[in-house]
Amino acid sequence: MMRDYLFRRLLSAIPILIGVMLLTFLLFFVMQTPRAMALRILGPKVPPEAVANWLHHRGYDKPRFLNLRPGERVWDTQFVRHMTALARFDLGRSDATGEPVAAMFRRGMIPSLLITLPVFLVGLCLAVSVALLLVLARESALDFVGALLCVGMMSVPYMAWVIFGQWLMGVKLTWFPAFGFDLAGLGTTRFLVLPVALAVLAGLGADVRLYRAIFLEEIRQDYVRTARAKGASARRVLFVHVLKNGMISLATLVVASLPFLIMGSLVLESFFGIPGLGNLMMNAIRTSDFAVVRASVWLGSLLYLGGLLLTDLAYALVDPRVRFQ
Repeated sequence: MMRDYLFRRLLSAIPILIGVMLLTFLLFFVMQTPRAMALRILGPKVPPEAVANWLHHRGYDKPRFLNLRPGERVWDTQFVRHMTALARFDLGRSDATGEPVAAMFRRGMIPSLLITLPVFLVGLCLAVSVALLLVLARESALDFVGALLCVGMMSVPYMAWVIFGQWLMGVKLTWFPAFGFDLAGLGTTRFLVLPVALAVLAGLGADVRLYRAIFLEEIRQDYVRTARAKGASARRVLFVHVLKNGMISLATLVVASLPFLIMGSLVLESFFGIPGLGNLMMNAIRTSDFAVVRASVWLGSLLYLGGLLLTDLAYALVDPRVRFQ
């Protein structure tokens, strides 16, 4: 049963991946032609022969979707070439620098994980703990003040947290570096504390409200009344029964966020100059490096679909009532 379910899910992922890559291809090349991209990368005064050679070397001189040229195969097109290479996990070379895209990803993955993993772990533990505390003190002054603070934190845009925190802690007080990154063992920590803290604070309000709502929904269930009738304390009911059953909803949120840990944070990496995958993606968009954009979208889509599949598997692990159909 589970094997058939996995096979159907993997089969359904194929048209989704093709659709995502088709949309990316259209958006990129509708905005500009391959020739304009070549002139932007090589320079406006480059000879026409150099532009033609650049296009031919990357296959951008081929028709986009249908090849009707005499003596050439109908499917010998830009889109088919790109999809065939990605299906082989051949990420190609950067259009701007000629460097293998896989090497660029390997180099950027470590800085991204050093940012996103602490944000994920610290944010999750802190949000769940605060949410449980507010549920334990529900309908009290602490619960009211906590909910009010959460709404206030949610009302501040993510960019405002980053810009103000960078100015205050990095520029005004100079407690942490405001910009830059150096992968040097424990010395790297001083470049990570500020962006991690700002990312955790920026998402804490929304996460606490969400987890609080999940736990409040669980605490109204019949099994809670049964546990209380058997003499279980409020803390035991909350931290054992409610937390355990709330893990089903938490598993959805947690597992679905895993792909974003690997792909990095566009805002944090751009503002703090961290050479991660998010910054790599932003630079690729600015420099019209379609090879890097294509590979980033491809890997992001694979990771996101994998995360959704892991979410379904997590359901079955957390709740034995769930069956694969």
